[in-house]
Amino acid sequence: MRPRLRTRFAPAAALLALAVTAGCGGAPDPQPTPTPSAGGDDTPDSRSDLIARATLAQDKAYAALYTLTESGNGRQHNVVATIGADGTWRVDVSHAMLGETADVSIVSTAAGVFQCTVSAPSCVRVADPGKKVPKDYSPQVERLFRQWLPVFTDRQSALAVTEVDPIDGAQGTCFSIDSIAASIKAPVDIGIYCYAQDGVLTAARVDFGQLKLVNQVAGPATVPLPGPVGPGPAMTTDSAPAVVPSPGDSTPVEPTGGASPA
Repeated sequence: MRPRLRTRFAPAAALLALAVTAGCGGAPDPQPTPTPSAGGDDTPDSRSDLIARATLAQDKAYAALYTLTESGNGRQHNVVATIGADGTWRVDVSHAMLGETADVSIVSTAAGVFQCTVSAPSCVRVADPGKKVPKDYSPQVERLFRQWLPVFTDRQSALAVTEVDPIDGAQGTCFSIDSIAASIKAPVDIGIYCYAQDGVLTAARVDFGQLKLVNQVAGPATVPLPGPVGPGPAMTTDSAPAVVPSPGDSTPVEPTGGASPA
């Protein structure tokens, strides 16, 4: 099977080549529960190695094509992550919104986090800078690329880190990440994260699915919004349409999301 991303997805011409030339076979059924290797344990070396990879990831500009396989139903989505050198980023996900009938872009700039349509690009502000996109407006996968990195680099974060055997077909070093505080909500999506030597995320297995790198190119200096910002409404994951703002209401839709590192 040769995955193809529609040309309107690509933030740069190089990504069109990724989508056309990259091949993918059937993805394995995701297993959201971390599975440490036989000799794996929560060691300072594992934590230090994760911190080193996540630190590199914070400064790494790249554009990459991934496949995302949903847990349970096995549905596949194409994902393009574009990380700018200035910290801006964009994650495009196929068939993610409106009951898996609409493509979506989640874009983070200094002005906030935006949900953008793909077919006729326009954007709605859905979170403040550094905040997580509210669940109803989010394909979820976007937060795996940037938003958990400050948590991974913080030695005081309530995480248990274990180096584990690689996810099948994934490159780099893989870490099982879990919360050590069962009584409170985990500060990140717990699961397995795999990073290349240069900090590029190569795979992840979390509760909503399994992400796997297909190909990558160098990233841009900055990632702009793909279209103008409007009042909304933002698309939801449900097939039912979102509530339309009352006439004359020009205030951008800004749902209140839980705090999350940028």
